[in-house]
Amino acid sequence: MKTFEELDLLPAVQRALSEERYTTPTPIQAQTIPAAMDGRDVLGCAQTGTGKTAAFALPILNRLAEKSRKAPPNQPLVLVLAPTRELAIQIEESFATYGRHLRLRSVLVYGGVSQGNQVRALNRGAHILVATPGRLLDLMDQGHLELDRLEVFVLDEADRMLDMGFMPALKRIISQLPERRQSLFFSATMPPKIMELAQQLLRDPVNVNVTPKQSSVERIAQQLFFVEKASKLSLLQKILGTPEADSAIVFAKTKRGANMLAERLSRGGLRAAVIHGNKSQSARQRALDAFKSREVQVLVATDIAARGIDIDGITHVVNYDMPVDAESYVHRIGRTGRAGADGIALSFCSAAEMGELHEIEQLIGKKIPLAPGQIAPRPAPPERRRRSSHGQSSGQSTGQGGSRSHGRGQSNARSSSPRSGQAASQRSSSNRSSRSGAHDRDGREQRSNDSQKPSPLPRKPAVAAMATSGTTASSFASSLNDSVSAQPRAKRPLQRKVRRLSSSSSRSR
Repeated sequence: MKTFEELDLLPAVQRALSEERYTTPTPIQAQTIPAAMDGRDVLGCAQTGTGKTAAFALPILNRLAEKSRKAPPNQPLVLVLAPTRELAIQIEESFATYGRHLRLRSVLVYGGVSQGNQVRALNRGAHILVATPGRLLDLMDQGHLELDRLEVFVLDEADRMLDMGFMPALKRIISQLPERRQSLFFSATMPPKIMELAQQLLRDPVNVNVTPKQSSVERIAQQLFFVEKASKLSLLQKILGTPEADSAIVFAKTKRGANMLAERLSRGGLRAAVIHGNKSQSARQRALDAFKSREVQVLVATDIAARGIDIDGITHVVNYDMPVDAESYVHRIGRTGRAGADGIALSFCSAAEMGELHEIEQLIGKKIPLAPGQIAPRPAPPERRRRSSHGQSSGQSTGQGGSRSHGRGQSNARSSSPRSGQAASQRSSSNRSSRSGAHDRDGREQRSNDSQKPSPLPRKPAVAAMATSGTTASSFASSLNDSVSAQPRAKRPLQRKVRRLSSSSSRSR
């Protein structure tokens, strides 16, 4: 692989890289930098932690320094869009680090803080503008910013932009870009909407794909714990109490859950901080600074707030709550194992989160390994089936030759059973309409009663005990579904009533 010296970067840029002890470019840097320096558009697909920021920052700095122009006020030459404030801050810091020996000016704008200082910085002039979409549009609408002279546009983490609902804002911004420009487009995944956006934005791009779509970071040791919600906190405290857990990010599903978890960890003697969307920018930055400096050991975060965190030395990532979006799993665990270091990603999965686990394993293309001493929880054996008066198992009275129905299809399967047909044939034409109305009411009442009965599912399993057998997560889910379908169904009151009437009528004749 090429060294940075072979990439024809300016001496001032090479000097900054040497001071940071960077000698060998990562795969995405080695493929992106030459194409970007040639003025080509780039479509890059790479996970977080692969060196994307330097891949676009270095050729941009090289291009601007070669022309040595004064920064125009309110008209940046380069625009970099990022989905979150944290990522925008880190991108701007990277430009400052790599361009420390260049006479270039960068400006950072994002929401959640007063715009006064940002407006004054734009008035002084900026070669490079790093922004989040919302604040950028605010400044454009107020006349503080024009994009007429823009030469390079960078869209970073486009898939997260889509997840956060920024697509309308992106289209508005793109409509204001000049036709003659270079565009660099980066995303960890390429769903159809992202590909459509890339086709609208890019012209004959160089495709750079250094990470297969369905893979996770190879240097990260992934482990799975089957544990119920009530037991998650004690397990987490035990893990974080080990000497190996020097610096950990713990992911919670909700902002309220993140607050409560950080508070409980702190009460338990662990140094913890929390970041999420409801925290002010200054509070989030204080928490990140404390985490970077190791003043706190644990950072509790939600998905959106943690997006773009680029901190070396994170030893553990813990999915305290399984992510609802399977792709968020890859983004989460990418917080560890950065810069060539090893990392550990632990996931706590309750019985209620088995669906999320299945989707994650489908996305990454493999089973998440069970933690040492763990086995997948097993469901309780199904109840013995009751025998009907016709000698059939009541669980199989829903038709002939078809599969047993679950959930919403259950009532339809009952109405097409042989017994329902026999009862219907014994109704007289004079009272058919009134009986039909009663049938509808009874059917609705029966479904309502069914919904109030205790669930036939086994109780949720506790933390799996030590064992040598290895039931997998997917086999557990399959057996759980079989257990549900094998449960006996209650006889319908109307069917019993019709049979009694039929029997009484026969005796009278």
